[in-house]
Amino acid sequence: MNNNPPKPDTMKTRLKYLTYALIATATITACVGADKDPVTPSTPAPVNEEELITTLQLHIHSANDVEHKHFIFRDVDGAGGNAPVITADTLSHDSIYHVEVVVLNESASPAEDITAEINAESDVHQFFYQVSGANATVTYADADANGNPIGLETDWTIGAASNGTLVVTLRHQPDKTAAGVSSGDITNAGGETDIEVTFPFVVE
Repeated sequence: MNNNPPKPDTMKTRLKYLTYALIATATITACVGADKDPVTPSTPAPVNEEELITTLQLHIHSANDVEHKHFIFRDVDGAGGNAPVITADTLSHDSIYHVEVVVLNESASPAEDITAEINAESDVHQFFYQVSGANATVTYADADANGNPIGLETDWTIGAASNGTLVVTLRHQPDKTAAGVSSGDITNAGGETDIEVTFPFVVE
């Protein structure tokens, strides 16, 4: 066993190697830290929430402005609650009506009028009117900035007395240039359905 203290030169050498080792470790640690990208918390993408539609009103005026009729869908508590209330006035045979649509969210207080928003975004919205059984023809009476129909205003030509249904559908981002869409055929429209309502259609 060697009890002699280390020579000064040997101690200097050991200290020198220890110093180099510490510097090397610090350098490696610094490089690793520099190479790693800083971790930032991920931010969820903004959600584009659709407006809640509780109420769809069709205000129906005869050409001579004598008759004022209404088709109304109302479901204030939304899907899964109470059943919606649907009412539709009887229309007169051999008549022409001008029809205006009002869209509301009546779950808000005061009620929120969504009609203006649809009109402001008219290039990505279109109403479709599918008549079945009843003797009636629906034509568009409005257009967006591109000359394509919106459907907030329509003209209805009513023929002989008859009974049937009217399906009113609001599509978001339909392909308005697809075949038949500009004339009201929903077949090739695509897009997403914001609301769809079936009204009884009675002509006397």
